Amino acid sequence: MATKIRLQRFGKKGKPFFHVVVADSRSPRDGKFIERLGSYNPNTNPATIEINFEKTLDWVNKGAQPTDTARAILSYKGVLYKKHLEGGVKKGALTAEQADAKFEQWLAAKGGQIEGKKENLSASKGEAKKAALAAEAKKNADRAAAIALKNAPVVEEVVEEEVVAEEAPAAEAATEEVVAETPAVEEAPAAETTEEETKEEA
Repeated sequence: MATKIRLQRFGKKGKPFFHVVVADSRSPRDGKFIERLGSYNPNTNPATIEINFEKTLDWVNKGAQPTDTARAILSYKGVLYKKHLEGGVKKGALTAEQADAKFEQWLAAKGGQIEGKKENLSASKGEAKKAALAAEAKKNADRAAAIALKNAPVVEEVVEEEVVAEEAPAAEAATEEVVAETPAVEEAPAAETTEEETKEEA
């Protein structure tokens, strides 16, 4: 009987949740299975993966073929790397102690990567929260300024209108003076030109 390690879908629409199972390759996706090995929840960040390591390794060594997604999950948890190291021990390329040391080193490195990702995610969430709070504070300040401007006393507006009314006649008088001076300046060259033309004609 050909066995496969694959995912069995659970959960509601848009929020899938999977069981990692060993099943006959001919059975339907959500049908009968031989053994449940763990679970996979892609809704969290990073994804939550829980697997019985020893059982999964035993099934892989027996020849159970993982699907593409199940292979990625097993690789992420180190099952395939452990199988690779055990193959090296059987061939005599490594001793059991060396294989265990390499696997422990890999686990430590993987744990560091996961922790780094979690820290980056928490830091980015904190920065986004600070930016949102700053934007909200600015919005509230602008709103308060607009309300204060709207509720300002009417007396100040009347005083401003009177000042504008007093400045208007002064501005008009200044404009009239400029207009009165401009023609005199323009006529003088014209008169000079006429005298020069008269002399040339004579």
